[in-house]
Amino acid sequence: MNADARVAPSLVAAAETRITAYDWPALATELDSFGCAVMKKLLSADECRQLAGLYPQEQHFRSHIHMARHGFGKGEYRYFRYPLPDLVGGLRGALYPRLAAVANRWNERMGIAMRYPATHSAFLDQCHAAGQVRPTPLLLQYVPGDFNCLHQDLYGDLAFPLQVAILLSEPGEDFTGGEFALTEQRPRMQSRVEVVPLRQGDAVAFAVHNRPVQGTKGNYRVNLRHGVSRLRSGMRHTVGIIFHDAK
Repeated sequence: MNADARVAPSLVAAAETRITAYDWPALATELDSFGCAVMKKLLSADECRQLAGLYPQEQHFRSHIHMARHGFGKGEYRYFRYPLPDLVGGLRGALYPRLAAVANRWNERMGIAMRYPATHSAFLDQCHAAGQVRPTPLLLQYVPGDFNCLHQDLYGDLAFPLQVAILLSEPGEDFTGGEFALTEQRPRMQSRVEVVPLRQGDAVAFAVHNRPVQGTKGNYRVNLRHGVSRLRSGMRHTVGIIFHDAK
C-alpha cells in the first residue's frame, strides 16, 4: 500500500471533532478507577489503513527498533520523525488538553508539584528546554509469535503521565491474539491485571507510570506497566501517541 503522511485537513478536523464528542467526565472516571479508558471508533477503517500503510516508508521515521535485540519482547516498531504525519500530530494536539486535566488532578492527589500547561505546544516547549527533543509517537508491527513485554514509556525526566494507543487492525480478521494488557502493582498486595478489548480504530488512554488510588488513610500511588500478549496469527499494527518527547 502506498500511503502519504499528508492528509486532507477535513480528515484531521473530523478526528478532532470525534475527540470533542466523547463523554470526557465518564472517561476521566474510568481512568481514575482503572488506569485506562477506551475511546471507541476514534479512527475510521480508512484512516487506520492509511496510518498502517506508512510502516514500510522509511522517510516518515527517525528510528527502527527490533524488540528482541533489547529484551523488550518480539516484534518491531518505528518512531516517527518531525514533522509528524498530519493525523498523528492532530490527534496528539487534540487529545492532550483533555488528558492534561486528568494528569493535573492526579498530580495534586499524589502530592506532585508538576502541573501541565493547557496546550501541547507549551508542554513540548518544556520538554525541549529540558533537552528532550526527539518525537515519541510510534507505529508498531506484530506478526505471529510477537509480543511486547510489560514496560513503561519514560524517555526522560519530564514525562506526561498518560498516553494513548490506537489499534489499526481488526481482531479476528487481520490477526488473532495480541491483546492489550495493563498490570497494576499495589503496595503490599498482589498485582491487578486489566485486559482491554479493542476493535479497529478504538483507542485506549492509560497511565504511563503511576496513578492515585484512594485508601483508608488518603491517596497512595500504584505503579502500572503495559504490554501486548503473543500474536497467534496475522499482522497487527498499532499507533502509539506519547505526549512527551525523548532525550
